[in-house]
Amino acid sequence: MPRPDAGMAGTAVSIAWRRHPRARRISLRLEPRTATVIITLPPKASEASGLAWLHQNAAWVERGLSTLAHSPRLADGETVPLEGAPLVIRAVPDARRGVWREDEILNVSGDVAFLPRRVMDFLRAEARPRLGARLRARAGDMGLTPARLDLRDTRSRWGSCTRDGRIMLSWRLVMAPVEVQDYVIVHELAHLRHFDHSAAFWTLVDRYAPRRHAAERWLKREGATLLRIA
Repeated sequence: MPRPDAGMAGTAVSIAWRRHPRARRISLRLEPRTATVIITLPPKASEASGLAWLHQNAAWVERGLSTLAHSPRLADGETVPLEGAPLVIRAVPDARRGVWREDEILNVSGDVAFLPRRVMDFLRAEARPRLGARLRARAGDMGLTPARLDLRDTRSRWGSCTRDGRIMLSWRLVMAPVEVQDYVIVHELAHLRHFDHSAAFWTLVDRYAPRRHAAERWLKREGATLLRIA
């Protein structure tokens, strides 16, 4: 369970422990939605060694927490991305049309107190047809047939594939550029042929997602921002 640790230059940090049977070293991950530092331990590592590693990486943690403090806001005049393109949110409290788009403007009707939820509902509704269409297109390119597509709001991964052919994608990918969506989709589809991360797997991914390194850099740089939008 998350709990505060006050030993980092007087700053309280919420931490959570994970013990992984296949972990070979202690690792840290910052959970963007709760600003919790997740410490993953190998089977025989102690919590004391985990805390020592946390303190050694205090500067990295503080930088990450500082970034999280500037979370995106869903409010009148702010922007939200759709397939990488920013949409300017415009509150239209007297209208009764729900949420509708006019070029680069996203109009949101009704009480402004419900504006964030209505914007999120709009994005989730856009995710199913857009990501579904891209999955079908890329599956056709690769000659593969996934069993089904599930959209979820995951915290630690953008996609996954099961042995029975089900593809899971984070619905938040609808906010990412199309080439980033394509990379995640191709990555998961490639697992239908290679259920591993072997050289053959990466060769297949690179064939159908030649800009995968740029997509990986984008997700590393911008992914936490997408996870914090709420």
